[in-house]
Amino acid sequence: MLKSNLARAFLRLSGWAFEGEPPAHRRYVLIAAPHTSNWDFVFMIAMACSLGLRLNWMGKAELFESPIGGLYRALGGIPIQRDVRSNLVEQSAARFAGQDDLVLAVPAEGTRRLGTTWRSGFYHIARMANVPIILGHLDYARKRGGLGPAVIPSGDVGADMDRIRAFYADKIGRHPGQFTPPRLAEEFEVHVNSDH
Repeated sequence: MLKSNLARAFLRLSGWAFEGEPPAHRRYVLIAAPHTSNWDFVFMIAMACSLGLRLNWMGKAELFESPIGGLYRALGGIPIQRDVRSNLVEQSAARFAGQDDLVLAVPAEGTRRLGTTWRSGFYHIARMANVPIILGHLDYARKRGGLGPAVIPSGDVGADMDRIRAFYADKIGRHPGQFTPPRLAEEFEVHVNSDH
C-alpha cells in the first residue's frame, strides 16, 4: 500500500499519468517500449507499483554487480548475460510453469540506442509459455504510460508484429531518434526467402 501511494505521488509530481486498464491476465510477457532512456526504467517501475503489479524484468548482468544490485533484485530484476549464448528463451518460458501470477517485462529493443531490429526473445518466450504479450508503453510527448492490448502470439510473426507496430506508431520515447522500429530479424528472413 505504501509503495503504491509513493509511486502515485512520484508520478503525479513528475506530471505523468497512467492510461488504460490493467490487463485481466495474470501471467504475461510485458513489452516495455519505447526504451530510449534510463528514465524509462524509473517510470515503468513507478507505474507498476502504482497499480500494485509485481514486475519481473531482465537486465544486463553488470547492473546487478553494481552497489545497487540488491535493489534491482528487490525490484524484480533478473540478471542476464547478453554476450553468452544460452537458452534464455527456454529458461524464461519455464518461469511461467506453475506460477499463477507472473509479469515478465522484456525490453524488446534490447538497448537504449537505435538499432535495426527488436530482439525476438519476448515473442518466443510468450509463444513457448503460452501466455499473451501485453504492450506496455511510455509516451514522453504526452507524459502518459500504460498497458495496451494483449497480442496472443499466433506463429505468424509478420501479422503479430503488424499489430504491435500499429500500437507503437504514435508512442514517442524520451529520445525519439533512438527508438528502434518494431521489426524482428525473422521478418526480413521471411521476405528474403519468399523472394527466391
